[in-house]
Amino acid sequence: MKLLILNGPNLNLLGLREPEIYGNQTYDDLCKLIEAHAAASHVEVEIRQTNHEGLLVDWIQQARGIYDGIVLNPAAYTHSSVALLDAVLAVGLPTVEVHLSDPMRREAFRQISYVRSACVATIAGKGFAGYLEAMDLLLQRYSA
Repeated sequence: MKLLILNGPNLNLLGLREPEIYGNQTYDDLCKLIEAHAAASHVEVEIRQTNHEGLLVDWIQQARGIYDGIVLNPAAYTHSSVALLDAVLAVGLPTVEVHLSDPMRREAFRQISYVRSACVATIAGKGFAGYLEAMDLLLQRYSA
């Protein structure tokens, strides 16, 4: 199984950015955790991060025929990007939406997710562990 892990804007600043919400661990810590879990699960992963919406759209479109599923943390684009929704719908790959914090417990504008309706699941508020849960969920789907 091969998964694409996509991270949106400002996740490269983990550890510096609002540690009271996102914690003190860094983006590099997150990547190492994902890679270790992938190795233990015999899953191949590619992890990418960008602050640019169009690049996320490009990566989602390019995933078709290469990856078996996508773990997507659209970050702030969650609340504004119909383009990400359309890209996920277009490629038809099982996609899990992940959020480190729980948007439902934050500002009202963060409670809107455009991409959610195209995803097989949403995992929120579980910190870094949410990525591992998303990977396991896709692995389960693939194995079934």
